[in-house]
Amino acid sequence: MWIPTEEEKIGVVICNFRGSVCQALVLEIGETVQILEKSEGWYRGFSTKKPSIKGIFPTNYVHLKKSTVTNRGLCETVVPLEDPIITETTSTLQEWGMLWKQLYVKHKVDLFHKLRHVMNELFDLRRQLIQGHLAQDQTREIKRHITVRLDWGNEHLGLDLVPRKEFEMVDPDHISASELYKMRHGDGCRVPVQHHLFINLKSFTYNTISEEADVFFSLYDTRDNKQIRYMHSLIISLQLLRGELDQIRRENQAVFSRSLAIMRKLGFSDVIVPGDTRNDLYLTLERGDFERGGKSVQKNIEVTIYVLYADGDTLKDCISLGSGEPNTSEHRSFVLYHNNSPRWSEMIKLPIPIDRFRGSHLRFEFRHCSTKDKGEKKLFGFSFTPLMREDGTTLSDESHELYVYKCDENATFSNQGLYLSMPCCKEDFNSCLNLPSTLPFQRNPKETFWVSTQLCSTKLTQNVDLLALLNWKAHTDRVLDILGRLRHINGEEIVKFLRDVLDTLFCLLDDNTDKYGPLVFQSLVFIINLLRDSRFYHFRPVMEAYIQNHFAGALAYKELIRCLKWYMDRSAEVVRQDHIQEAMKALEYLFKFIVQSRILYSRATCGMEEDQFRASIQELFQSIRFVLSLDSRSSETLVFTQAALLNSFPDIFDELLQMFTVQEVAEYVRGTLGSMPSTVDIGQSMDVVKLQSIARTVESRLFFFPESRSILLPVVLHHIHLHLRQQRELLICSGILTSIFSIIKTSSMSSVQEEVEMMVESLLDILYILCNACNLSNMGGFLPVQGEYVSTLLSLLRQMTEIHFHHLLNNFHSKEELKEFLLKIFCVFRNLMKLTIFPRDWSVMRLLTSHVIVATTQYLSPALHKNFSEADFDFKVWNSFFSLTVLYINQPSLQLEPLTLAKRKKVLDKYGDMRVMMAYELFSMWQKLGENKPHFIPGMMGPFLGVTLVPQSEVRNIMIPIFHDMMDWEQRKNGNFKLVEAELMDKLESMVADGKGDGNHRELFGLLLLEKIEQETWRETGISFVTSVTRLMERLLDYRDCMKGDEMENKKIGGSSSLMNFYKSEINKEDMYIRYIHKLCDLHLHAEDYTEAAFTLLLYWELLHWEDRPLREFLHYPAQSEWQRKEGLSRKVLHYFNKGKCWEYGISLCRELAFQYETLYDYQSLSWIRKMEAAYYDNIIEQQRIEPEFFRMGFYGRKFPFFLRNKEFVCRGYNYERLEDFQQRMLGEFPHAIAMQHPNQPDDALLQSDVQYLQIYAVTPVSDITDVPQLERVPERIKSFYRINNVTRFHYDRPFHKGPKDRENEFRSLWIERTTLILSRPLPGISRWAEVEKRELLEVSPLENAIYVVENKTQELRTLISQYQHRQHQGNINPLSMLLNGVIDAAVNGGIARYQEAFFEKDYMNSHAEDTEKITQLKDLMQEQVHILGVGLAVHEKLVHPEMRPLHKKLIEQFHMMRTGLHQVSGSTYSSVCPSPSSSSLSSIRSTSSQVINSAPSSARGECHLHQAIHTSNSSSSSSSCSWPLVHLTFSTMYSTSQKFGHTYSFKGFSLFLIFSTL
Repeated sequence: MWIPTEEEKIGVVICNFRGSVCQALVLEIGETVQILEKSEGWYRGFSTKKPSIKGIFPTNYVHLKKSTVTNRGLCETVVPLEDPIITETTSTLQEWGMLWKQLYVKHKVDLFHKLRHVMNELFDLRRQLIQGHLAQDQTREIKRHITVRLDWGNEHLGLDLVPRKEFEMVDPDHISASELYKMRHGDGCRVPVQHHLFINLKSFTYNTISEEADVFFSLYDTRDNKQIRYMHSLIISLQLLRGELDQIRRENQAVFSRSLAIMRKLGFSDVIVPGDTRNDLYLTLERGDFERGGKSVQKNIEVTIYVLYADGDTLKDCISLGSGEPNTSEHRSFVLYHNNSPRWSEMIKLPIPIDRFRGSHLRFEFRHCSTKDKGEKKLFGFSFTPLMREDGTTLSDESHELYVYKCDENATFSNQGLYLSMPCCKEDFNSCLNLPSTLPFQRNPKETFWVSTQLCSTKLTQNVDLLALLNWKAHTDRVLDILGRLRHINGEEIVKFLRDVLDTLFCLLDDNTDKYGPLVFQSLVFIINLLRDSRFYHFRPVMEAYIQNHFAGALAYKELIRCLKWYMDRSAEVVRQDHIQEAMKALEYLFKFIVQSRILYSRATCGMEEDQFRASIQELFQSIRFVLSLDSRSSETLVFTQAALLNSFPDIFDELLQMFTVQEVAEYVRGTLGSMPSTVDIGQSMDVVKLQSIARTVESRLFFFPESRSILLPVVLHHIHLHLRQQRELLICSGILTSIFSIIKTSSMSSVQEEVEMMVESLLDILYILCNACNLSNMGGFLPVQGEYVSTLLSLLRQMTEIHFHHLLNNFHSKEELKEFLLKIFCVFRNLMKLTIFPRDWSVMRLLTSHVIVATTQYLSPALHKNFSEADFDFKVWNSFFSLTVLYINQPSLQLEPLTLAKRKKVLDKYGDMRVMMAYELFSMWQKLGENKPHFIPGMMGPFLGVTLVPQSEVRNIMIPIFHDMMDWEQRKNGNFKLVEAELMDKLESMVADGKGDGNHRELFGLLLLEKIEQETWRETGISFVTSVTRLMERLLDYRDCMKGDEMENKKIGGSSSLMNFYKSEINKEDMYIRYIHKLCDLHLHAEDYTEAAFTLLLYWELLHWEDRPLREFLHYPAQSEWQRKEGLSRKVLHYFNKGKCWEYGISLCRELAFQYETLYDYQSLSWIRKMEAAYYDNIIEQQRIEPEFFRMGFYGRKFPFFLRNKEFVCRGYNYERLEDFQQRMLGEFPHAIAMQHPNQPDDALLQSDVQYLQIYAVTPVSDITDVPQLERVPERIKSFYRINNVTRFHYDRPFHKGPKDRENEFRSLWIERTTLILSRPLPGISRWAEVEKRELLEVSPLENAIYVVENKTQELRTLISQYQHRQHQGNINPLSMLLNGVIDAAVNGGIARYQEAFFEKDYMNSHAEDTEKITQLKDLMQEQVHILGVGLAVHEKLVHPEMRPLHKKLIEQFHMMRTGLHQVSGSTYSSVCPSPSSSSLSSIRSTSSQVINSAPSSARGECHLHQAIHTSNSSSSSSSCSWPLVHLTFSTMYSTSQKFGHTYSFKGFSLFLIFSTL
């Protein structure tokens, strides 16, 4: 029993399933299936690839996935519960899989391999994402990699762009159109990421290592590159790690599990991070200058460094030699051999605890290291320096020259006070006023020691002014000076002590507001602006934390407001406004301090002085408005002040919201924004700043409140409207509007109805004007701003409801205004569809645009009908509407048929078929036109026809009946619809040529219109019209299909010929007829069918007359007279006849031209044409021409084009093309056709089948040449031309036995069914093909067949012998040898003898007295053939090669036997007139052979010439043997050929000759 599933709703196929059970669903691995029911180990459902096919499949073939189900039931929607990125990746990979295979087929190898690599990467990334074992940052990074690869693949495969936000696909329904547009062109801001360099030492080698070696790492700027000396080799690996250190430690545990050194930067980073506590002093031993000290050689000096506290104890582990090394209590420098001026440049770090820094000092002891005794080191001096001076500052970051004091090994340093009282350096010496006369240690003035220090401390400072500020109470008399010097303190020092500095400033403010207030305000402004520096930007949270948690200045707000107002009020007076501008830049944090101060005061006093505070804020805003209202065009400094104020103004909104209601803050902001002058009164730079301030206002939290938005929106729209009308700062304005629409889109429709109304009133008119202006100014390309405002207009229209449109349309004061609006909005919509506003791959935006257009059109069409119909009809606005709807339905982006099933379903589910929606709107409006319909006939016929050609059946059903309406109105108006017919056929040709239309349209067009016409009084003409249109469409569609690039020339020629004939015979459109004449001619020329090209051009030639009527320029012909054009055509036709070797057809044209030239006395041209005519005669006589074969073709089945379907043709083959070759060529042109193996006519079932059947066999031309008088005198090569040219009749024979078969001699009962095909036009002609127009069937008796066979074979002999007489076969005698052997050998072995047995016996002659004349004719033909054979042997004897002489002798011997056989039947009369051709008689035969060969085949005339030749002949005989291979070859050829005609009788004796002869 099948039970609907509740949880098991969706799954993935994990194994291919090809079940044999009933209703089994065929599944492939990887497919997604939706499950409907289950029953005992089986599921019932469908594959998402083919949702219409439902079936069953085993449960264990599917991996289930969690999902959510909406709208449970028959139409339920199931969505997998997984990351949207995973879902998108899965569907995209499935789509790519099919396209990837096509890349291989299309030989796009490079993209094929790249895509495979990307797909493998996506598989791996998707696997990692599904496992779900990643940290949040890792997941985000993998999503980023996935989306980059998805977008790359979609772009290179020509697929649609996917809009994304935070790596996930965006639903266009949830965002505004303008925001969707910016997703393609805007880049999201990137958060700064910390970078760490991971260094791994791989190898270090040095070629002269003799003692301990150190490796120093240094990072250099690229401008300061240095080459590594050749003797060093350093191998390291570098890896850049992104993110916070804690995060890196978590993500790279394998790296941090090893002994890893984490090295801090030397000095502070460019960005100082709060909370980063450091107290490191970097000490560099630079150099020293020392005396020899009485030694003959220089010293080997070692420096030992100690850190000592005030009590003399050495600080333990306060010396670091490098990251990763353990700290030590002392450090010994390296020793330079015999060098009294060593240069160490050796750096160490001193991580001294902050509580031990004051009072500590450094001591440097200098020792000479003996080279004799390695352990002996003698102390000879020392230097020292305190770490902190008496004023509390540390050693400055510079190089220090220290004094060197003498000492020896016996010197004691237990009492450091002994040397600390001495000066350590020159500066120290100068500051010591009362030095004792005797010192414990003596300084050597010739010896000095240099060190340099660099302090990286967040707790200690080297700045005296900063210390003075922090200790201001010790220097109350210097406070004003100290505050003034604050601006000169390094920013790093201030931010390190930010909280202490702020506490000091507000403490000073509380101590004496009047005295210190202005300077404290300046200092506070300076510190606030210091945090604007990118280096200290991270200290802004420290400042905010201080304000919220540590700030205690409850009274500070009063002085801050007073100072701020004082600065603003003076902005109109002072010239230098640097200090005012600085205050404006600090406005945000000043208000933070003001608000927090007021909160503290209010909390402490229970809200006292609230009114005074509000009044002061009100006054402050009046000052702000005053500053902004000043005319700054004449003052550059004032411009900067206003700009600084506008830039900072939006930052104070959140602070004000802590003290005031949303409406109150909105009113403050509205008044401020309203005080700004219009764009006309300020410069361009202020325009930008003003709009940027408005943009930040719109993006602020304040604007998200509906109650504040209703207050602010009017002033914002006012400024935007002014800028848009003047087309200034368009990009910034579009950004503001995008932000507004994004907010409105996320709000409920009811809450934003008034806001949308305001935007419609303020922006709609200027937006469509602006869009049209952009389009007109950029018809050839795409302006960056264009898409911005198109998307803005779409956003506005998308938000408008029926109420908004109702208000809009009712607000127009006159119909002229409404008309102008409709024309403009329709124009904008048309331009949106015409221009490339949105790229082709951005289907999401294109579909959204189409949806907005159709919805808007539905709102506007009632107003069009209401105001511009009947008496108020306006053609222009109605025409604009119809043009819009037609263009809309034909949009490429709305054509769903080329899309994949999944994509098509996605579009239909979201929007439906918008073409159908617009088609209903178009039809509805057409019906409402009423009596005004004739205004659009025939003008709208072409556009409406284009709509019906859209491959959507519902659209066609809607639109096709409109043509009946047009026909009816035209019939009423003019009594006919010729105009409709002409317009429709003109447009149909061009549209089908552009690829529109199909067979379904043709059938539907005829069906619907015939149904409508059935009840009309003009039914007959209507049916004729519809029939003509459908027949034209048949041919146009065939022509289009045939003209595809991969089709063969014959199809193209057939399609062109069919269409050309239709234009001439059925609808009489001469222009189109002439066009297709030339198209057909070009196809012939391309195929080198010059004869057919000539005949095709003759069709146009026949339309022209020998007149001087001027003709317009047409096709490639210039403007000229009709006579000139016809003359030019004549010359071209003659040229093509000459190339096609059809000179006979050219002669009549030469005579026509000669007559015209003679009439005009143009003797030069007359001479030329006469010479050409003479040359044609020479060519006819002298040049050899190949006789083509002819083939009958039958095209059966409904799959053939209309011009071939169920028709038969006769085709003139190419030179040397035989039946086998022709069959292969035709099957190549129709690869899906099935070759029929019999010549029988097909039945109706075969004709109506959906298969292609091709029937081909050879046919024989039936010429009318026998009607020409004196034919016997015509040379054979001339007669041969007329036998195969200008032929309209062809026949083929089918042998059969009538009655019982005569077993003794089957020729007595062998009848022939002769089918004669009569063509619609002669061959050759305008095509190698000609359609069979009529068939005639005739039964030929056995005797008549024998006459026909002997006569044809005699003619074949005569023709070939004549060719050899005229040397047309250069040296190749094989054809003649084979023909003579075939006839003589067949006759000897029973061919003619069988005829004699069958028809010359007395019994037959007595029983068939009516055939006496025919029997006599057969005898005469046999005698004629014998004599022709004698002449042929004479020619053969002359030309035969010596190696073939035995064959010739055998032929003569067999010929004698043949003659003897005839003698026995015919009696002594024949014997006396038909001697055997012996060698001695051949010369006499040659003398009369020409006359015999050129005689006619008719027995009456041929008999006279035959006897004349025979009476001059002698007889003798000779015999010779004949080689078997030649005979075997002849038999094989005969057998092969006969099989193609379906003859079933055997090859024995006389049958062989019969079959060969009938071929």
